[in-house]
Parts: sequence; C-alpha cells; structure tokens
Amino acid sequence: MSTLINISKWLADNIFGEPAVLIGIIALIGLLVQKKSKSEVIAGTIKTILGFLIIQAGSGVVVDAMGSFGPMWQHVFGIEAQPIQAMGTDNFIATYGGTVTLMMTFGFLINVILARFTPFKYIYLTGHMMFWLCLVVTGIFVEAFGPDVSQTKILLIGSVLIGIYWTLQPAYVQKYMKKITGKDNIALGHTVSFAAWSGAKLGSLIGNPEKSCENIKVPKAFDFLKDSNVVIVTVMGLFYCIGAVLAGSEYMGNFTGGKNYIVYGLLQGLKFGGGIAVILYGVKLLISQIVPAFKGFATKVVPNAKPALDCPVVYPFAPTATIIGFAAAFVTTIIMMVVMGLTAFYVFVPPMIALFFHAAAAGVFGNATGGVRGTIIAGVITGLVISLGQAIFVKYITPTTVPDFILWGGDTDMFIFGSILKFILGIFS
Repeated sequence: MSTLINISKWLADNIFGEPAVLIGIIALIGLLVQKKSKSEVIAGTIKTILGFLIIQAGSGVVVDAMGSFGPMWQHVFGIEAQPIQAMGTDNFIATYGGTVTLMMTFGFLINVILARFTPFKYIYLTGHMMFWLCLVVTGIFVEAFGPDVSQTKILLIGSVLIGIYWTLQPAYVQKYMKKITGKDNIALGHTVSFAAWSGAKLGSLIGNPEKSCENIKVPKAFDFLKDSNVVIVTVMGLFYCIGAVLAGSEYMGNFTGGKNYIVYGLLQGLKFGGGIAVILYGVKLLISQIVPAFKGFATKVVPNAKPALDCPVVYPFAPTATIIGFAAAFVTTIIMMVVMGLTAFYVFVPPMIALFFHAAAAGVFGNATGGVRGTIIAGVITGLVISLGQAIFVKYITPTTVPDFILWGGDTDMFIFGSILKFILGIFS
C-alpha cells in the first residue's frame, strides 16, 4: 500500500500537480501517434507547455493584483473574518494527503476509461482543480463519517465519484461551449460548470443573444471602451480607487508600500488588466497547439475525445462579458455580505480570485444565450452560490476539516454538488 501511495504521490506531484507537464505529455503523445516530424513534435510540445505557462503567469499577475481587493472592501464594510477552529488545510493534507493524491490518480484513470467506452468523450485536464476537488471530497467524507473513517473506503468511493464528475461535467455544458466557440473541438473542464450552465439556461429564457455584450454601443467620446483591455482596466481601476478612497489612506498604507493610495488603486487596475491580456494570449497559443495535437491522442487512445480545459479558455470569445459578469457577481456578493452580516447569520469573506475567474467564465456562457441580460444573471448566480455556499460549507459541510480553504478556494460546483454529497453520505453515516 505504501509503495502504491508513493507512486501515486510522485505522479500527483510531478504530473497531475503540474498541469503544464500533463498537457505537454498529452500533446507529445498526440503528435507522436500522428507520426509528425521531430521538428513538429518538439515545437508543438514546447508551444503547448508555453501556452499553459503563459496562462499561469497571467493568472499570477491577476492574483497578485487582487491581493488587497478583498481585505480593502471588507474594511470598507467594517466586516472581520470569523475565527475558525478546525484541522486546517495543512494539517488535513498531512493526514489525508495520500488519499487525496491517490484519488486524483484513480479518478483520472476512471475518466479516461469512461471516455473510451461511453458516449462522453471528454478528458479532464485542469490539474489544479483536480487536486482541490479531491481535497474537498475527502474533507466531506471525513466530516460525514468521522476522523476514523477508513481511508480505503474514501479512496474507492471518492475515485469513482470524481472520475464520473470529470467525465460528465464537460458533457453537460458542451452544448453551450459549442455556441461560444462555434466549434466542437474543446470542452470546459472547471468547477464553474453549475454557474455557467445556469447562466446560459436562464439567459436563454430572459435575454437575447443578439444583444451581446460585445455589441454594446457607446458614445463616440467613449470609443476607447471598445477595446476589451481598456474596459477591464477602467472598471477594475474604478473599483479599486473607490474602495481605496472609502477605506482611507491610513488603512491602505498596509498595502501601498509608501505610494499614494489613489495611485496604488490605479496601478492595481492596470496590473489586473495586464494579467488578463497575458492570459488571453496564452489561451490563444495553447488552443492553437493542443487541439491539433489532441487529435492524435483522441484517435488512438480515446477516439473522438475532446480536451476539457481551464475556464480562461472561453475569455477570448467574449472579453467584455467577462468583466460585466464579474461586476454583477461582485455587486451581488457585496449585497449578500451586508445582508448576512446584518442578520448575524455569517460573516462572508469575498474570495475575489475565485469570484473573478468563475463569474467571468459564467458571464461568457450567459452572454452566448442571453446577451447582456444573460451575462448579468450568470454573474448574479455566481455571486449568490459563492456567498451562500461559503456560509453553508464553513458552518455545516466542512466546519472541522478544511474551512480555511473554503474561504479562498471554494467555488460553485464544490458548493452545489458537495452539499448534495454531504446529504447523501449523511444518510449512511
């Protein structure tokens, strides 16, 4: 058992834990089975990895730019995070890390087998979400059955559930992915799927795809807003500057490093926009390489399979919708933060990074079926699920295991499907 755990841990640390390596290997296999020339194999593999690393680099810039955003707005509303008494993520991984990594490995193998022998031809390649999802699922099992629960039982049941989720999750949103991309060659592999599907579904009922966010007409004096990069920087710069003014120079001094707090807000908005521009470039490079390479993998190993990729893959198809979706989610969470705080139900901590990546992707899905209205409703759904989901998870679903992770990493699918899982496990506990 220990040897198996060590092998799985090595695979998790060096392959699944490094999604750039995982995607590079998939591209390498795909190009080799197509018997491409050495030059094409080397170039295609390197460009695939490079595209992914560029996305990660851009995401890092966005994460850095968002670092003071949440604390700043919490200070504006006078809200402090609640003290948490639990194992905590570090201690939880030290105890259950072997189970988590084995679940990743076996879950991926089950995903490949299901894709090979069922009509659902999707291979889940979003490595970091694979790890976090297995962590939360393990936490739910421990909460349901207690700390003495058999880790073998967690592993067997959890791997099957995870493998099924990684196969079916891309499938049930693929209808809308085809509408967004205009093709059927890539899929969405991300835990935003519930918000994306709900936004697209409701968007089709209340909105009009002809009134797309990308067709928004603005007065000539505001022509500069036609550039998505300028829109993103402008909106985030405003959010930051307003928040900095309301928080005050004394509080903002904790983050500005001696700079004027208004100038600091503007710089953070610019940095955020720069990060998004880098992500969009990386996505274009990745798609241009992974799709042709994946044809080889799909033909030989899983015929007709499609790669299920991280959520930024949809951003280039509706960049204005990404920022409108985020703005709608942000306003929703602010309202929920005030409501929950006033009712003393829960002190909500806005997870700004998860909120942006989820709401931006959901906004693109809502825009595809409902235009501006669809984008806004998708953002509202994301904000509601994340704010209520965080409260329910921290208080009732994972209160003694990984609630600290939930504060910054919890997301829509974890909250929806995790709550269902906890309810079902509760019947048998």
